[in-house]
This record gives sequence, C-alpha cells and structure tokens, in this order.
Amino acid sequence: MTAAPQDAGRADARRNRRKALAAASQALDEHGPDLSLDAIARQAGVGAGTVYRHFPSKEILLEAVLVQQVDDLVETARQWEARSDPAAAFFGFLLEVVETSHGRNHACDALTTRTTWPRPLLAASTRRFRQALDQLLRAAQQAGGVRTDVTVDDVAAFTVGCATIRAAHRDRNGGTRMVRLTLESLRASSFVTEGRGFRYSPRAPHGASRCAECGVRLKTRSTGRPARYCGATCRQRAHRRRLGTATGS
Repeated sequence: MTAAPQDAGRADARRNRRKALAAASQALDEHGPDLSLDAIARQAGVGAGTVYRHFPSKEILLEAVLVQQVDDLVETARQWEARSDPAAAFFGFLLEVVETSHGRNHACDALTTRTTWPRPLLAASTRRFRQALDQLLRAAQQAGGVRTDVTVDDVAAFTVGCATIRAAHRDRNGGTRMVRLTLESLRASSFVTEGRGFRYSPRAPHGASRCAECGVRLKTRSTGRPARYCGATCRQRAHRRRLGTATGS
C-alpha cells in the first residue's frame, strides 16, 4: 500500500526540516549565532526556499535550534529517570548536561547577549527542562541521595559552574573528574558539611595549628603534645562523631 501524495509530502517536509535544523545546530556550535539561511540550505542539501519556508528569519531558525537542543535534554532526563535509581539518574543526567554543553558556548552567548530572548517557544522549552530537572532532584532527595537543602535553582547554577570547570580543562578525562568531584558535594552523605559549617583541616598554611573540629586557630604550646581541639566542646563533639561512625549510626 503506497502512501497518499499529501502524506509523502508531509514526510518530506519533516525530513527537510530536520536536515535544516541539524545543519543549523552544527553551524551554531562551530561559528556562532550569525547564521546564514542560504549557507544552512547548502549544508543541509536542500533548497534555500525550503529553509525559508520553515524558518522565515534567522531569529526563528536560531530559536528552533535552541528549542531542539533543550528538548533533547528533556528527553535525556526522562531516559535517565526510566533506567536508573533516583540518585544515579540525577547525577548521571547532570554529568551528561555538562558534557553536552561542552562546545556549545555560542548557544549560551546567544541566550545571554540578545535582548529578544526569551522567545515564546524557547521559554516553554526551558520550563519543560526545569520541570524535568526538578522531578529528578525531588526523587533523588526523597531516596536520600541528595541533600534536602538543595533547590532546583541551586542545581541549575551548579550545572553552569560545572560546565565552566569542564571547559577550563583541555583534557576531557581531567575535566570530567573535576566535575564529578564538584557534584559530590550535592550528595546527602557529603562529609564537607555536616550541619555545622565547613570543617577545616587540622593544619593551616605555614604550619599554624587549628582545631580539627571547628577550625579555630589554636594557641601554641611550648611543651607537651600539640593540641588537636580548642576545648572540651569540640573534643566531645568529635568523640561522639567517631562513636557514631563506629556503630554505623
């Protein structure tokens, strides 16, 4: 059974639109937002009239490219949610977002420097991304895998920062390692903060002694063993934590 002419025509139109979007996405990543519709048509292997029919202006084409990129991330979030436990899905998705953003600086520039954004389609796509991210975050928090004081705004800002860290490393493995280390601070079991603020190392620069529990500078002793804690409160607190660790509580 052959397809009706109008069905075949619609299928061709969808295929040509996908070709134009793929060519425009590549051009945006490589050359920036100053897209030429004629150049996009040549790269996609379609007629210029076809591109203009789907995307009457450069702004409309650019928005369509950004919408497609964001919607791809939304679909990625759904795939992670379907195939992994909540914590693994959350962290796996963030890592994939950071890796995907590498090389897409021009897309970020287009969003931050052009006063015409956000346009309606892109704004709707961004809301879908935020909802998908929030869903992953909430599920991971309920499963005990992510700190409960983290918000979706925190995660969004954190991801931007991780993308910057990733971009600062020419070596992909080194950049990914740094991103992983950074993301670890979002875990509920993070040892950096335990409800009491940041814990310093026992020794500060230049050999100055600090309390192993609170970080306060310690008085120098002329005799005897160097002090580890500033007083009885920190000593007892550290003792209770060690007992809790030993008993698994």
